[in-house]
Amino acid sequence: MIVKGTYFQNDPEKPLVYGDVEIENVRRQRLKGEEPKDAVLCEPVMVGFCGTDNELMNMGSKGLLGPKFPAGKNRLINGHEGIVWVPSEKRFAIVLIRGGDSWDPTRYTEDESYFEYGCDGADGLFCDKQYFHPDMLLRIPDGYVKDGKLDLNFAKKMVFPDPFACMLFQLERMEDLGSAHNFRRTMRKYSCDEHQARKIAKEEVFERTVIFGLGTTGMFIGDLIRRSHKDAKILFVARSSADSPKVKFALGQTDAIYLQNNYESEEELGKAIIEKLGGRATLFIGVSGSNVEHRIAFEHKVLGCNGIYNSFSLGPQISFDTMPFGFENHLIMASINFRQDHMEKAIELLAESNYDEIVELIDKDEFISDPIGAYKNKIYSKSAPMKTAVVWNKEYIDF
Repeated sequence: MIVKGTYFQNDPEKPLVYGDVEIENVRRQRLKGEEPKDAVLCEPVMVGFCGTDNELMNMGSKGLLGPKFPAGKNRLINGHEGIVWVPSEKRFAIVLIRGGDSWDPTRYTEDESYFEYGCDGADGLFCDKQYFHPDMLLRIPDGYVKDGKLDLNFAKKMVFPDPFACMLFQLERMEDLGSAHNFRRTMRKYSCDEHQARKIAKEEVFERTVIFGLGTTGMFIGDLIRRSHKDAKILFVARSSADSPKVKFALGQTDAIYLQNNYESEEELGKAIIEKLGGRATLFIGVSGSNVEHRIAFEHKVLGCNGIYNSFSLGPQISFDTMPFGFENHLIMASINFRQDHMEKAIELLAESNYDEIVELIDKDEFISDPIGAYKNKIYSKSAPMKTAVVWNKEYIDF
């Protein structure tokens, strides 16, 4: 079937193209042990732009996208955040993007396989029609559809389940690893048994939390930490002015404190973070996408003894001096995944949120007339909003 859509290709001049593209009904497996199933034809309604899309475009300009293409194709239809209409079932759905021949897509091993709609090995949502696995079309909560049309504000929130689910997984990982990392120390400190010590250690991980970078992922993890750990001290560090709408919104969501990175040296910034926190960090989360993150944490000793470094940024390389790293008992973790239960929980939490306020729409005609220009000059420019989305099919949206 030929449809209109945007797709990435290996081309130094045109890594992102809008035009005719062929889609296919590919039988896929959601999880190991399940039978592969034919896909269901859907119509994308609202699609969000993710930093991954921009990175994939950059990879295409360098000729590096080959491993990401669907089997037998030389292009990838992008888009992995959004909501679709399922004509055969007359309902809207959120696409669960990650599946494959693995017991748990957050823990796939080297002898297992996975795919991600719009990211890796499977076409995504930026097209007029697309095929998706029937069991990966997650239901939306009741009350947001009227006369066959989807509430616009709700639709805006539904470009976030993918990154929000990622952050739910991050929270789970930090709790699990933090508890395991430090419970023996808390057993001795509080003279308690292992069960109680793990509970205490799980809380203490978040005692002094640095979130380095303030995009949507940083905001979401701050929000989720605050929901689960009321006594956590959370410090955002970013370049934006403290009175910018983005910073004000983030602090309102998370009850966090803020430090603007306008220091002349990294050493000064490191000292300011420690002073603002009231001590060295128990947890350092890097979401800025810059190499500054690891230097601030390790070279400038912002991360304290027994602390955890969560590397969520794509691109930066991490280095550290092994002597203090070993003696200060640091733990480095990294994972960018989520399970279906994370996605379903994300939909539930987002439906009741006000995150639609940070989503701005780009007109579809403006976007498809010059996709690369839209990426560079609007969606991912320095003046870009926190989140940009496009209504791909206005027929299904209640404006």
